[in-house]
Amino acid sequence: MPNIRFQALQTVLTRTIPEVKMPALKISDFYNSHVFDKKKMKEYLSKEGYQGIINAIEKSEPIPRDMAEQVASAMKSWAMSKGATHYTHWFQPLTGTTAEKHDAFFEPTLEGGAIEVFSGDALSQQEPDASSFPSGGIRNTFEARGYTAWDPSSPAFIMGRTLCIPTVFVSYTGEALDYKVPLLKAINALDKAAVDVCHYFDKSIEKVNSSLGIEQEYFLVDIALFNARPDLYLTGRTLFGHLSAKNQQLEDHYFGSIPERVYAFMQDMETEALQLGIPLKTRHNEVAPSQFECAPIYEELNLAIDHNQLLMDLMDRVAKRHNFKVLLHEKPYAGVNGSGKHNNWSMITNTGKNLLSPGKTPKNNLMFLAFFVNTIKAVHEHADLLRASIASVNNDHRLGANEAPPAILSIFLGSQLSEVLDEIETSRISKKIKDDALLWQGIPKIPQILKDNTDRNRTSPFAFTGNKFEFRAVGSSANSASPMTILNLIVADQLKKFKYDVDKLLKKGEKKDVALLMVIKRYIKESKNIRFEGNGYSESWEKEATDRGLSNIKTTPKALDAFISEKSDILFSETDVFTKREVHARHEILLDSFYKKLQIEARVMGEIVTNVIIPAAIEYQTKLVDNVRGLKEIGLNESTYKAQIDIITRIAEHINFIKSNVEQMVDERKKANAIEDLREKAISYDENVKSFFQPIRYHVDKLEQLVDDSLWPLPKFRELLFIK
Repeated sequence: MPNIRFQALQTVLTRTIPEVKMPALKISDFYNSHVFDKKKMKEYLSKEGYQGIINAIEKSEPIPRDMAEQVASAMKSWAMSKGATHYTHWFQPLTGTTAEKHDAFFEPTLEGGAIEVFSGDALSQQEPDASSFPSGGIRNTFEARGYTAWDPSSPAFIMGRTLCIPTVFVSYTGEALDYKVPLLKAINALDKAAVDVCHYFDKSIEKVNSSLGIEQEYFLVDIALFNARPDLYLTGRTLFGHLSAKNQQLEDHYFGSIPERVYAFMQDMETEALQLGIPLKTRHNEVAPSQFECAPIYEELNLAIDHNQLLMDLMDRVAKRHNFKVLLHEKPYAGVNGSGKHNNWSMITNTGKNLLSPGKTPKNNLMFLAFFVNTIKAVHEHADLLRASIASVNNDHRLGANEAPPAILSIFLGSQLSEVLDEIETSRISKKIKDDALLWQGIPKIPQILKDNTDRNRTSPFAFTGNKFEFRAVGSSANSASPMTILNLIVADQLKKFKYDVDKLLKKGEKKDVALLMVIKRYIKESKNIRFEGNGYSESWEKEATDRGLSNIKTTPKALDAFISEKSDILFSETDVFTKREVHARHEILLDSFYKKLQIEARVMGEIVTNVIIPAAIEYQTKLVDNVRGLKEIGLNESTYKAQIDIITRIAEHINFIKSNVEQMVDERKKANAIEDLREKAISYDENVKSFFQPIRYHVDKLEQLVDDSLWPLPKFRELLFIK
């Protein structure tokens, strides 16, 4: 039987680069061309219909049914003019991916013909089967009813020949079955809380939008090589593979010249993304070989997350045209950098002010400080919950490695702002205000911070980078809705507490600016332990973090406990973002997903070593045995074939270890499967089943170094990592 690895490598060598054509010479000529955006709404809707949509987007006002009919008719006309024949409600169930069910516009007539129909009811609501999506017990198989409902704040778009309508997904009884419902609630909670605090400084502010820019890291691998690696195909990562002699140690890939095949893929993918309104701005090589990054311009948070989910799907579709497979797993290759999804978050008022950007006057500085310090305080108060929001079996491989922040939640501010907060903490606040100078006696005037005014700390999971916070711990395959729901929620909760504390001082007769600064000063002191400017990779930081009282929860099953803690129950009930039933269901879904992914990896590992690795090793061992027998028969001294005997012995030792440990791993898997409690089952898989992965891998990788290259069946790292 021919070696599948060499067949795949031969296929790679014959690749040609497909021609990529842009729809126009300028991006501005085709950007948003496949999106039912405000410009097209104005063209296809009446003035009243257009204003109704704008009010729904900006003021969260409901859209009347008669107006929904008008919008549906306009959407259909526009979509059909672009060649669309079907429509779908595009939603984000708790699988972590997107979902869609396509329906045709056409309906047959009594006369035997057909017409194209799209009603307001079809736009506003559909009824997909809810029993087969993860629900954490909210839905049973015999209770299949669930509803998708139109989200007008995220514009409809055309993918291929289908009109895609972003929607929420809820159960028949009203519980959220998706990522979008709690996200929208958290965005709304932050809006209200932030506006209330803004009114201390500027009464004209009516709305605060969460802003988000998502940097997406990913790997590319030739699809023929991908298909020749069952572990990559079934789990998204390589369960085996000795590190290539040359990998990323020369640091020559980062920001290097983009390979021609990859450049063609990027152009093609970006063109489609831009047509769908995804404002991709940046592309570059990342640190590891065959690792890349793309990043958009900042957008309103809900839209940014929809666009990122759409982008991940789009990348995979386009990659196939270029004979690539996109790897979004957080750690597809051991020994080189993994991939993250850096979430750059800020708050923008309807007047255009970034609340995380200091101004040039003490008043604006105080406004900045209020939101800046409250964000720090929120993360300090709910670090475990924020850690839980990015927990997954994939991200466990990445967090704490040399390219990713540790599992300890800390905040990096940069030396300038750290010094400012330290001075505020220790300075005296004047109670007799005649002018700004007296209020700020002993406290430095904060300059306008430029984007390059603060250094970057790649080891920090949550870093201030000039006018935004960058949450670096989010995994590359994750739906950012989860961490962004929690971040918006905890900041909203903290801002409400801030207003309560300030108002209490105002009622006692304190001047407004004094009251604001007094509370800010107290919060700086209370949240100081979360601030860390050093190397998050160092062992000394783990010890220091423990001394500071910071959590270091390294594995997902235990990190997820934060979702159902008493503290979180109070937070969720007070903010009305999750019901207790919803959050406990999500906890169950995440635990279920965790253990099942490890279960799949264990099964794949067992199958590959039993059916692929060991037979290849035995085949080579048999050749060596035949060689030794032949040398012995012709009368050569044993010392002349000592090397062959040594290799034969080492192969046998590795095979015996692998076989024995796979059998033990299977036994542990059976024990774990018998555990009924989901948390205990997930922990058993993590601590007992997963513990066999690395030892088995070590011995398989040793065999890779011993076995004849022509017999080794799996594409090696040197072939996977370097695009030809």
